[in-house]
Amino acid sequence: MSNGKISVALLVGGTSPEREVSKNTGKSVFKALKDLGYNVKVIDPAYGLDQPKEVEKFFEEQDYTERSNRNIVEAINSTLFDDIDVAFIALHGKWGEDGSVQALLELRGIKYTGSGVLSSSLAMDKSMSKIMFQHFDVSTPRWFVINKDEDDFNLIKTKIKKFFGYPCIIKPNDEGSTIGLTICRGDIELIEAVEKAREFSKKVLVEEYIPGHELTVAVLDQQAFPVLEIIPKFGFYDYENKYTEGRTDYVVPADIPQKVAEHLQHQALLAFNSVGCRSYARIDFRVTNDFKSNCLEVNTLPGMTSTSLVPKMARAAGISFEELIDRIITHAIS
Repeated sequence: MSNGKISVALLVGGTSPEREVSKNTGKSVFKALKDLGYNVKVIDPAYGLDQPKEVEKFFEEQDYTERSNRNIVEAINSTLFDDIDVAFIALHGKWGEDGSVQALLELRGIKYTGSGVLSSSLAMDKSMSKIMFQHFDVSTPRWFVINKDEDDFNLIKTKIKKFFGYPCIIKPNDEGSTIGLTICRGDIELIEAVEKAREFSKKVLVEEYIPGHELTVAVLDQQAFPVLEIIPKFGFYDYENKYTEGRTDYVVPADIPQKVAEHLQHQALLAFNSVGCRSYARIDFRVTNDFKSNCLEVNTLPGMTSTSLVPKMARAAGISFEELIDRIITHAIS
Protein backbone atom coordinates (compact mmCIF):
# COMPACT_ATOMS: atom_id res chain seq x y z
CA MET A 1 0.00 0.00 0.00
CA SER A 2 1.40 3.42 -0.96
CA ASN A 3 1.55 6.12 1.72
CA GLY A 4 -1.01 8.18 -0.17
CA LYS A 5 -3.62 5.48 0.45
CA ILE A 6 -3.01 5.45 4.22
CA SER A 7 -5.13 7.89 6.25
CA VAL A 8 -3.38 9.10 9.40
CA ALA A 9 -5.13 10.93 12.23
CA LEU A 10 -2.44 13.07 13.88
CA LEU A 11 -3.49 13.65 17.50
CA VAL A 12 -2.12 16.85 19.02
CA GLY A 13 -2.79 19.12 21.98
CA GLY A 14 -4.81 17.29 24.60
CA THR A 15 -5.50 18.46 28.14
CA SER A 16 -2.25 17.82 30.03
CA PRO A 17 0.23 20.47 31.24
CA GLU A 18 2.40 19.36 28.30
CA ARG A 19 -0.15 20.63 25.78
CA GLU A 20 2.19 23.21 24.21
CA VAL A 21 4.97 20.65 23.81
CA SER A 22 2.47 18.36 22.09
CA LYS A 23 1.60 21.12 19.63
CA ASN A 24 5.29 21.54 18.78
CA THR A 25 5.71 17.79 18.35
CA GLY A 26 2.59 17.70 16.19
CA LYS A 27 3.85 20.47 13.94
CA SER A 28 7.11 18.62 13.24
CA VAL A 29 5.36 15.27 12.72
CA PHE A 30 2.73 16.84 10.45
CA LYS A 31 5.42 18.17 8.09
CA ALA A 32 7.17 14.78 8.03
CA LEU A 33 3.93 12.91 7.32
CA LYS A 34 3.07 15.28 4.47
CA ASP A 35 6.59 14.99 3.03
CA LEU A 36 6.23 11.20 3.18
CA GLY A 37 3.00 11.41 1.19
CA TYR A 38 0.54 10.25 3.86
CA ASN A 39 -3.07 11.42 3.84
CA VAL A 40 -3.06 13.39 7.13
CA LYS A 41 -5.97 14.65 9.22
CA VAL A 42 -4.99 16.69 12.30
CA ILE A 43 -7.26 16.26 15.33
CA ASP A 44 -7.04 17.86 18.75
CA PRO A 45 -9.31 15.51 20.71
CA ALA A 46 -9.56 18.02 23.56
CA TYR A 47 -11.67 20.22 21.25
CA GLY A 48 -14.27 17.50 20.76
CA LEU A 49 -16.34 17.93 17.61
CA ASP A 50 -15.45 21.62 17.22
CA GLN A 51 -12.21 21.24 15.28
CA PRO A 52 -10.39 24.11 13.50
CA LYS A 53 -10.86 24.35 9.75
CA GLU A 54 -7.26 25.51 9.10
CA VAL A 55 -4.34 23.23 9.99
CA GLU A 56 -2.28 26.14 11.34
CA LYS A 57 -4.84 26.70 14.11
CA PHE A 58 -3.93 23.37 15.72
CA PHE A 59 -0.37 24.52 16.38
CA GLU A 60 -0.98 28.08 17.60
CA GLU A 61 -0.29 29.02 21.22
CA GLN A 62 -3.77 30.47 21.72
CA ASP A 63 -6.44 27.80 22.02
CA TYR A 64 -9.09 27.61 19.33
CA THR A 65 -11.96 26.79 21.70
CA GLU A 66 -12.77 25.22 25.07
CA ARG A 67 -11.11 21.89 25.81
CA SER A 68 -11.89 19.04 28.20
CA ASN A 69 -11.41 15.32 28.81
CA ARG A 70 -15.08 14.77 28.02
CA ASN A 71 -14.40 16.25 24.59
CA ILE A 72 -11.68 13.62 24.07
CA VAL A 73 -14.19 10.80 24.54
CA GLU A 74 -16.68 12.53 22.27
CA ALA A 75 -14.10 13.15 19.54
CA ILE A 76 -12.77 9.60 19.38
CA ASN A 77 -16.31 8.20 19.36
CA SER A 78 -17.35 10.48 16.48
CA THR A 79 -17.22 10.50 12.70
CA LEU A 80 -13.90 12.39 12.95
CA PHE A 81 -12.23 8.98 13.09
CA ASP A 82 -14.22 7.33 10.32
CA ASP A 83 -12.00 5.97 7.52
CA ILE A 84 -8.83 6.45 9.61
CA ASP A 85 -6.23 3.70 9.14
CA VAL A 86 -3.94 4.69 12.01
CA ALA A 87 -3.66 7.36 14.69
CA PHE A 88 -0.26 8.97 15.21
CA ILE A 89 -0.31 9.99 18.87
CA ALA A 90 1.66 13.21 19.32
CA LEU A 91 0.12 13.83 22.76
CA HIS A 92 2.26 14.08 25.90
CA GLY A 93 1.57 13.65 29.60
CA LYS A 94 -1.66 12.66 31.34
CA TRP A 95 -4.70 11.63 29.32
CA GLY A 96 -2.57 11.15 26.22
CA GLU A 97 0.51 9.19 27.20
CA ASP A 98 -0.91 7.21 30.14
CA GLY A 99 -3.08 4.67 28.32
CA SER A 100 -6.32 6.67 28.39
CA VAL A 101 -6.42 7.68 24.72
CA GLN A 102 -4.90 4.32 23.77
CA ALA A 103 -7.83 2.54 25.45
CA LEU A 104 -10.38 4.70 23.63
CA LEU A 105 -8.71 4.02 20.29
CA GLU A 106 -8.68 0.29 20.97
CA LEU A 107 -12.38 0.36 21.84
CA ARG A 108 -12.96 2.17 18.56
CA GLY A 109 -10.84 -0.42 16.70
CA ILE A 110 -8.28 2.10 15.47
CA LYS A 111 -4.59 1.22 15.26
CA TYR A 112 -2.21 3.72 16.86
CA THR A 113 1.47 4.49 17.23
CA GLY A 114 3.55 3.77 20.30
CA SER A 115 2.94 1.49 23.26
CA GLY A 116 -0.29 -0.19 24.29
CA VAL A 117 -2.67 0.57 27.16
CA LEU A 118 -0.95 -1.34 29.96
CA SER A 119 2.62 -0.40 29.09
CA SER A 120 1.65 3.27 28.65
CA SER A 121 0.00 3.25 32.06
CA LEU A 122 2.92 1.46 33.75
CA ALA A 123 5.51 3.80 32.26
CA MET A 124 3.56 6.91 33.26
CA ASP A 125 3.26 5.65 36.85
CA LYS A 126 6.87 6.17 37.94
CA SER A 127 6.61 4.08 41.10
CA MET A 128 5.07 1.11 39.28
CA SER A 129 7.64 1.29 36.50
CA LYS A 130 10.45 1.31 39.08
CA ILE A 131 8.98 -1.85 40.63
CA MET A 132 9.13 -3.45 37.17
CA PHE A 133 12.70 -2.20 36.72
CA GLN A 134 13.75 -3.94 39.92
CA HIS A 135 12.09 -7.18 38.84
CA PHE A 136 13.93 -7.14 35.51
CA ASP A 137 17.30 -6.13 37.01
CA VAL A 138 17.32 -2.53 35.81
CA SER A 139 19.18 -0.31 38.28
CA THR A 140 17.05 2.60 39.54
CA PRO A 141 17.43 5.18 42.34
CA ARG A 142 15.87 4.35 45.71
CA TRP A 143 12.45 5.88 46.31
CA PHE A 144 9.21 5.93 48.20
CA VAL A 145 5.74 7.32 47.51
CA ILE A 146 3.71 9.86 49.46
CA ASN A 147 0.03 9.08 48.96
CA LYS A 148 -2.77 11.64 48.73
CA ASP A 149 -3.74 11.71 52.42
CA GLU A 150 -0.24 11.41 53.91
CA ASP A 151 0.57 14.68 55.69
CA ASP A 152 2.88 13.51 58.48
CA PHE A 153 5.92 15.48 57.37
CA ASN A 154 7.95 14.35 60.37
CA LEU A 155 7.53 10.77 59.15
CA ILE A 156 8.42 11.82 55.60
CA LYS A 157 11.58 13.55 56.86
CA THR A 158 12.50 10.42 58.81
CA LYS A 159 12.05 8.25 55.70
CA ILE A 160 14.24 10.56 53.61
CA LYS A 161 17.03 10.53 56.17
CA LYS A 162 16.74 6.76 56.60
CA PHE A 163 16.66 5.79 52.92
CA PHE A 164 18.96 8.28 51.15
CA GLY A 165 19.16 11.74 52.72
CA TYR A 166 19.29 15.16 51.06
CA PRO A 167 19.37 16.36 48.38
CA CYS A 168 16.51 14.29 46.99
CA ILE A 169 14.11 14.56 44.09
CA ILE A 170 10.45 15.30 44.75
CA LYS A 171 8.11 15.08 41.77
CA PRO A 172 4.62 14.07 40.69
CA ASN A 173 4.32 10.31 40.29
CA ASP A 174 2.67 10.56 36.88
CA GLU A 175 3.83 13.64 35.01
CA GLY A 176 6.58 14.31 32.48
CA SER A 177 8.87 17.11 31.29
CA THR A 178 10.06 17.70 34.89
CA ILE A 179 6.72 19.43 35.60
CA GLY A 180 6.28 19.87 39.36
CA LEU A 181 9.81 18.60 40.10
CA THR A 182 12.03 19.99 42.87
CA ILE A 183 15.56 19.13 43.91
CA CYS A 184 14.88 19.30 47.63
CA ARG A 185 18.01 20.16 49.64
CA GLY A 186 16.67 20.08 53.19
CA ASP A 187 13.74 19.94 55.60
CA ILE A 188 12.91 23.61 55.09
CA GLU A 189 12.04 23.07 51.40
CA LEU A 190 10.16 19.79 51.91
CA ILE A 191 6.57 20.95 52.44
CA GLU A 192 6.70 23.42 49.55
CA ALA A 193 8.21 20.77 47.25
CA VAL A 194 5.53 18.21 48.12
CA GLU A 195 2.74 20.76 47.68
CA LYS A 196 4.16 21.74 44.29
CA ALA A 197 4.18 18.11 43.15
CA ARG A 198 0.63 17.62 44.46
CA GLU A 199 -0.61 20.30 42.11
CA PHE A 200 -0.10 17.76 39.33
CA SER A 201 -0.60 14.35 40.91
CA LYS A 202 -2.34 12.62 43.81
CA LYS A 203 0.84 10.64 44.45
CA VAL A 204 4.26 12.18 45.03
CA LEU A 205 7.50 10.34 44.30
CA VAL A 206 10.44 10.99 46.64
CA GLU A 207 13.60 9.72 44.99
CA GLU A 208 17.29 9.49 45.73
CA TYR A 209 19.29 12.23 43.98
CA ILE A 210 22.07 10.81 41.83
CA PRO A 211 24.94 13.25 41.25
CA GLY A 212 26.69 12.91 37.93
CA HIS A 213 25.54 12.95 34.33
CA GLU A 214 22.19 12.96 32.52
CA LEU A 215 22.06 10.45 29.69
CA THR A 216 19.31 8.98 27.58
CA VAL A 217 18.82 6.15 25.09
CA ALA A 218 16.10 5.84 22.45
CA VAL A 219 14.80 2.45 21.37
CA LEU A 220 13.13 1.80 18.01
CA ASP A 221 11.94 -1.68 17.03
CA GLN A 222 14.16 -3.30 19.67
CA GLN A 223 17.22 -1.35 18.45
CA ALA A 224 18.97 0.86 21.01
CA PHE A 225 20.26 4.10 19.48
CA PRO A 226 23.60 5.74 20.38
CA VAL A 227 23.64 7.18 23.91
CA LEU A 228 23.03 10.94 24.20
CA GLU A 229 24.34 13.12 27.03
CA ILE A 230 22.35 16.15 28.16
CA ILE A 231 24.39 19.10 29.46
CA PRO A 232 22.32 22.09 30.66
CA LYS A 233 24.22 25.38 30.57
CA PHE A 234 22.44 26.57 33.72
CA GLY A 235 20.95 24.61 36.63
CA PHE A 236 19.41 21.21 35.92
CA TYR A 237 17.46 19.86 32.95
CA ASP A 238 14.13 21.47 33.85
CA TYR A 239 11.19 22.45 31.64
CA GLU A 240 12.80 25.71 30.49
CA ASN A 241 16.13 24.08 29.66
CA LYS A 242 14.33 21.26 27.82
CA TYR A 243 12.28 23.43 25.51
CA THR A 244 14.28 26.63 25.06
CA GLU A 245 16.70 26.55 22.16
CA GLY A 246 20.33 27.13 23.15
CA ARG A 247 19.98 26.49 26.89
CA THR A 248 21.28 22.91 26.75
CA ASP A 249 24.10 21.14 24.92
CA TYR A 250 23.61 17.62 23.57
CA VAL A 251 26.44 15.20 22.83
CA VAL A 252 25.63 12.15 20.73
CA PRO A 253 27.25 9.70 20.79
CA ALA A 254 27.99 10.57 24.41
CA ASP A 255 31.66 10.95 25.35
CA ILE A 256 31.76 7.88 27.59
CA PRO A 257 33.65 4.57 27.48
CA GLN A 258 32.29 2.08 24.96
CA LYS A 259 31.54 -0.51 27.65
CA VAL A 260 29.46 2.07 29.56
CA ALA A 261 27.54 2.98 26.39
CA GLU A 262 26.81 -0.69 25.68
CA HIS A 263 25.67 -1.22 29.27
CA LEU A 264 23.28 1.75 29.04
CA GLN A 265 21.88 0.45 25.76
CA HIS A 266 21.35 -2.95 27.35
CA GLN A 267 19.68 -1.38 30.40
CA ALA A 268 17.49 0.72 28.07
CA LEU A 269 16.27 -2.39 26.25
CA LEU A 270 15.61 -4.14 29.57
CA ALA A 271 13.62 -1.14 30.82
CA PHE A 272 11.74 -0.87 27.50
CA ASN A 273 10.70 -4.52 27.69
CA SER A 274 10.10 -4.54 31.46
CA VAL A 275 7.01 -2.37 31.04
CA GLY A 276 6.02 -4.02 27.75
CA CYS A 277 6.73 -1.15 25.36
CA ARG A 278 6.32 -1.52 21.63
CA SER A 279 7.68 0.37 18.63
CA TYR A 280 9.64 3.21 20.26
CA ALA A 281 10.41 4.99 23.53
CA ARG A 282 13.12 7.00 25.26
CA ILE A 283 14.74 5.79 28.47
CA ASP A 284 16.37 8.33 30.81
CA PHE A 285 19.31 7.72 33.12
CA ARG A 286 21.44 9.39 35.73
CA VAL A 287 25.01 8.10 35.65
CA THR A 288 27.51 8.69 38.46
CA ASN A 289 31.03 9.96 37.84
CA ASP A 290 32.28 6.38 38.18
CA PHE A 291 29.71 5.31 35.55
CA LYS A 292 27.12 3.54 37.68
CA SER A 293 23.81 3.75 35.80
CA ASN A 294 20.44 4.57 37.34
CA CYS A 295 17.31 4.35 35.21
CA LEU A 296 14.82 7.13 35.97
CA GLU A 297 11.90 6.43 33.64
CA VAL A 298 10.60 5.28 30.29
CA ASN A 299 8.95 7.87 28.03
CA THR A 300 6.51 6.03 25.77
CA LEU A 301 5.66 9.12 23.68
CA PRO A 302 8.86 11.18 23.70
CA GLY A 303 8.91 14.64 22.17
CA MET A 304 9.51 15.14 18.47
CA THR A 305 10.24 18.89 18.46
CA SER A 306 13.26 20.71 17.03
CA THR A 307 15.01 20.35 20.41
CA SER A 308 13.84 16.78 21.08
CA LEU A 309 16.25 13.99 21.87
CA VAL A 310 14.94 10.99 19.92
CA PRO A 311 15.44 12.65 16.50
CA LYS A 312 19.00 13.59 17.54
CA MET A 313 19.79 9.98 18.47
CA ALA A 314 18.10 8.70 15.31
CA ARG A 315 20.34 10.94 13.19
CA ALA A 316 23.39 9.57 15.02
CA ALA A 317 22.15 6.08 14.05
CA GLY A 318 21.83 7.17 10.40
CA ILE A 319 18.03 7.52 10.48
CA SER A 320 16.44 10.73 9.20
CA PHE A 321 13.44 12.30 10.92
CA GLU A 322 11.18 11.27 8.03
CA GLU A 323 12.43 7.67 8.17
CA LEU A 324 11.89 7.63 11.93
CA ILE A 325 8.27 8.75 11.53
CA ASP A 326 7.72 6.31 8.66
CA ARG A 327 9.03 3.38 10.70
CA ILE A 328 6.78 4.30 13.62
CA ILE A 329 3.75 4.33 11.30
CA THR A 330 4.79 1.09 9.63
CA HIS A 331 5.09 -0.66 12.99
CA ALA A 332 1.64 0.55 14.04
CA ILE A 333 -0.17 -0.74 10.95
CA SER A 334 1.72 -4.02 10.56
